[in-house]
Amino acid sequence: MNFMEEALKEAIIAKSLNEVPVGAIIVKDGIIIGRGHNLREKRKSPLAHAEIIAIEEASRNLGSWRLSGCEMFVTLEPCVMCAGAIIQSRISKLHIGTFDPNGGACGSIINLTQNTNLSFFVQVNWCYDERCSLIISDFFKERRNK
Repeated sequence: MNFMEEALKEAIIAKSLNEVPVGAIIVKDGIIIGRGHNLREKRKSPLAHAEIIAIEEASRNLGSWRLSGCEMFVTLEPCVMCAGAIIQSRISKLHIGTFDPNGGACGSIINLTQNTNLSFFVQVNWCYDERCSLIISDFFKERRNK
């Protein structure tokens, strides 16, 4: 199974809801245990990012806040809040579809996930996927043109 493809499906759902199209999947032992897409507008909450929603679902499914041994696949580089949640939940590996030059906290602007001053280090895999870039850029082009 292509897990980045599954994250993209979540981003497409977000776009259909007129949300910023970001999707996230959490996998443990090859099985998807958490899914999320942005719902900030629908929930009227700054916390309703795809990564946070996926972490909450995965934690419920595992019955633990510790997601050690889990991998997250996300279409856009996580922001500071989401990078912090990834660290706090102990996700072992993070696969990122495209960088965020405006707010990325995994290397583009700052790098929280691999900061040696913190107590937990997340392995980051940049697996650039043009579709992850296009869904975001197209979304904002459409918004500007309205």
